[in-house]
Amino acid sequence: MGHKTFPGGVHPLDFKYFSKDEIIERCPLPSRVILPLSQHIGKLPVPIVKVGEIVKTGQLIAQASDGISLNMHATISGKIKSIDTVSHPKWNFIQGIEIEGDGRDTWVELVDEEDFMQLSGEEMRNRIEEAGICGLGGAGFPSGIKLNPPSYNTIDTAIVSGVECEPYLTADCRLMMEKPEEIIWGLKIMMKILGAKNGIIGIESNKPKSIKTLKKLVKKEKNIRVVTLEFKYPQGGEKQLIYATTKRRVLSKSFPSSVGVIVNNVATVVSMYEAVRYKKPLVEKVITISGKIVKRPSNFMARIGTKMSDILAHCEGTTHPIIKAVIGGPMMGYAVNTLDVPLIKTVSGMILFGKSEIKTEEEKPCLRCGRCIDVCPNGLMPNFIASSVKYNDFVGAKKAGVVDCMQCGCCSYVCPAHIKFIQWIDIGKLKVM
Repeated sequence: MGHKTFPGGVHPLDFKYFSKDEIIERCPLPSRVILPLSQHIGKLPVPIVKVGEIVKTGQLIAQASDGISLNMHATISGKIKSIDTVSHPKWNFIQGIEIEGDGRDTWVELVDEEDFMQLSGEEMRNRIEEAGICGLGGAGFPSGIKLNPPSYNTIDTAIVSGVECEPYLTADCRLMMEKPEEIIWGLKIMMKILGAKNGIIGIESNKPKSIKTLKKLVKKEKNIRVVTLEFKYPQGGEKQLIYATTKRRVLSKSFPSSVGVIVNNVATVVSMYEAVRYKKPLVEKVITISGKIVKRPSNFMARIGTKMSDILAHCEGTTHPIIKAVIGGPMMGYAVNTLDVPLIKTVSGMILFGKSEIKTEEEKPCLRCGRCIDVCPNGLMPNFIASSVKYNDFVGAKKAGVVDCMQCGCCSYVCPAHIKFIQWIDIGKLKVM
């Protein structure tokens, strides 16, 4: 019997061999950090500090706004240098806070509550909310809100994604190897908050050591199991993961809670555990720096706000000039024109490419081969959506499901005509949403 999976998808080379066996290294404390206020889905938090103010690591510096928003904390101790426009890896420039470090890394007071599982679900969720935790796998939805689904949705299953299906990225893989107990505790915290009876950890088959490690630890757990998934992209998509592990289908414009499920990735649940047990705010995360031209590809625990160029320096640079730098994975990531951008909460990696790896193909007319339809994990017709957008038929694009596209890039990956589906769909979404 084959491993569990979903309809559609592609099988790109994973290129994880560059860094999968490299243990997580702690980056030295940065001399300064840049903290854009936009690091999540929702409204920007409101700064509650002033220029010149002295802050400690973990101190609240921006308060979540009403509605969907997220707290932000100082990631180093030092002085607030500016509250102004700062660089952002995706949005170029946005309002943010810059901290000049004092080199001492003086923390706010933390705790070590060994009986943390005795806390009520509401107390646990409040600590997660206060800690400024959002989805660390890329989506960035505030976790405190995600763990408070509508009362009319009964949640019976909590899923932790250990899929990490993007090529090159190995940060989650290393977390499963090095912090498996914390992941299980994080899942138990999720289950208690949600009142879920069942816990699932989904892991792709190309991570056999992680599967073995976590299966061993959950052997005596009655309500938690590890599910081995087929190595296929985008296995880590929420709807795809839910279908693969439970066979439940999340309908268009619906949320996972509508089928009784909540999903978080491994990095997020580790941060949840630290917030609940130690009252530790989210100030750091694991990131992969990889690529053929990187001298020493590896995984790093770095403070949020650290410049990507500073993290790359710990890889001893590159063997050839950088022609393209991609934040995130090569399938759903985005290119940046400078490495002087900060690490933010939703970034899990940076991939660097040399000249020999970059190909520029001219877009040709659609061949009507249907490959894009075959691989679409959401059952859409990417060729029709792209064509509608090209000819300004945004009503047609909406009817064809442009809003439902998860922009995974499978269609572009298999297209022999090199149609830039994601770019066309981006335009379509901007026009209809």
